[in-house]
Order: sequence, then C-alpha cells, then structure tokens
Amino acid sequence: MSKVAPELKYSAEHEWIAADGAGPSTIGVSAVAADALGDIVYVDLPEVGSTVTAGEACGEIESTKSVSDLYSPVTGEVSEVNTAAVEDPAVINSDPYGAGWLFKVAVESEGPLLSAAEYAAANGGEL
Repeated sequence: MSKVAPELKYSAEHEWIAADGAGPSTIGVSAVAADALGDIVYVDLPEVGSTVTAGEACGEIESTKSVSDLYSPVTGEVSEVNTAAVEDPAVINSDPYGAGWLFKVAVESEGPLLSAAEYAAANGGEL
C-alpha cells in the first residue's frame, strides 16, 4: 500500500500540495501515483514565470508504462521548478514527498483539494 503524507493536501488527479502560508506552495505527485506509474523516466514541468490553472494540465510524467498529464492543484505563477527531478526523474519514485517535488507556485487560488485521509480512502493509500 502506498504512503500518503498526512500533512499535505491532495488533488483528485494525484498531485499533492504543501502550503505553509509563508511563501510559494510546493507541488508534487503522490506515492500512490508514482507507484501506479512505475519507473518514471521523463518529466515535463511548467516554466518559471508561467501561470498554471487549478484542474488544468501543466506538464507530463512519462514512465516505462505510460504518459500521464500533470495537473495543477492551484492557480498561480510558477516560481521554481525542481531541475534535479527533471535531470533524474527516478527521484519521483524514490522520494515523492521530498527530493521528488516538482514545482513551486505563488498561489492565487486553490482548486478542490482533499485531506490526506480523504485521499487515502479514495485511492487505497496508507497514512
């Protein structure tokens, strides 16, 4: 069973968001999604300075099994991307809630988000 980090919020499309209110929010994909995808070999992230919209595709994640759209759980301006994850996408599989984060956004508004408990219940994850 895949781990769900209890301190994060989640989108129905399997992205997580860490928001401390002090600066840009960090976004990544859940361990549930990373495990389902299998070995991630490529990630295409939004560019710094671009605007992402909650619920809309903003990039892609490619694994040895498939290509999946990456959706933004929030609306706002991208302030940083994780170049380490672009250069070595396997880090998304090994540490999805840490070193495998994807991008940061100066949030204007949030889309519909789930608590960790709600996400885990809906997707078979483990808190």
